[in-house]
Amino acid sequence: MLLDPDTVLGLGDAGAHVAMVCDASSPTSLLTHWGRDRVRGEGIPLERLVAKQTSEAARFVGLADRGVLAPGFKADVSVIDFSALSVSRPELVRDLPAGGKRLIQRAHGYRHTFLSGVEVLRDDRPTGALPGAVVRGGQAAPR
Repeated sequence: MLLDPDTVLGLGDAGAHVAMVCDASSPTSLLTHWGRDRVRGEGIPLERLVAKQTSEAARFVGLADRGVLAPGFKADVSVIDFSALSVSRPELVRDLPAGGKRLIQRAHGYRHTFLSGVEVLRDDRPTGALPGAVVRGGQAAPR
C-alpha cells in the first residue's frame, strides 16, 4: 500500500485531534521503520520514502513550487542523521488557551531544517526563525 502511486505520505495529523491522537511523528516513523529498522519483510529504499513525502506529496496537493531541490523552487531541506533518527513517546502538554491539552511527540536526529532557505531547526531544537506563511491554494512551478 505504501508504494502504490495513489497513496500519499507525509500528511500527518498535526492538530485535528490534539488531545486524542498524535500522528505528527508519521514522517519520522516512516523513515525509521520502513527505511531503516524493518526486520520482518522488505524495507523501502530511503530515496523512495523521501520522494513519497516530498515531491509526490507536494504535487498531489498542488504545490508545484516545492518538493524538489532545483533552482527557483522553495528551499525547504532537512539534514538528517539517519542512524540517530528516532521519535520519543507522546507527551501531554497543557499549552493551549485556557489550559487546553494536546499531545506532542518529539523527533531526534534532525540536524538542520531550512524553510525557504532559513534555518528553523538546529540539532532538534527550533532556532526561533519563523519564515513560513499561510499557503492558500495551489502554487505554480517556478519558470
